[in-house]
Amino acid sequence: MAQVYVSIGSNIDRERNIDAALRELSAAYRQLEQSSVYESDAVGFDSTPFYNLVVGFRTDDSPRAIQDRLHAIENRHGRLRTTALAARTLDLDLLLYDDLVMSDGKLVLPRGDIDRYAFVLAPLAEIAGSALHPVTGSSYADMWASFADSRQTLTRVDWPATAK
Repeated sequence: MAQVYVSIGSNIDRERNIDAALRELSAAYRQLEQSSVYESDAVGFDSTPFYNLVVGFRTDDSPRAIQDRLHAIENRHGRLRTTALAARTLDLDLLLYDDLVMSDGKLVLPRGDIDRYAFVLAPLAEIAGSALHPVTGSSYADMWASFADSRQTLTRVDWPATAK
């Protein structure tokens, strides 16, 4: 079984969409290891803040099958796919699949967002801090400790969200 990590983000009806993603991923992959939920500003475009987290799980599914499932979950929750950066009901990205390094034109592993965005690296380091990036060989904890973009701030959010 492969160890997989997936980032989850939403800035439209955040609590409901994050909760729905966690329910669907748990139903598909059973036991999820879940980071804290963080709030962060949108990066690269003006929009409302996002909630972000990372989950880990083990599976026999192929990377392509996981990505297809992630896209199906996004679609069920109103994800609009555009070429421009925009607000999202749900954004599910396959970050890691064991130590696999691949690029097939549609899927790149490990995902480049890992060392680019605080909202990906911090929650990944939280649940997989001692794991090593398959290309750089650095641990995610070390990568987070040396993350240099101070413009990307994160605020930990109480989760599960309180019922409204």
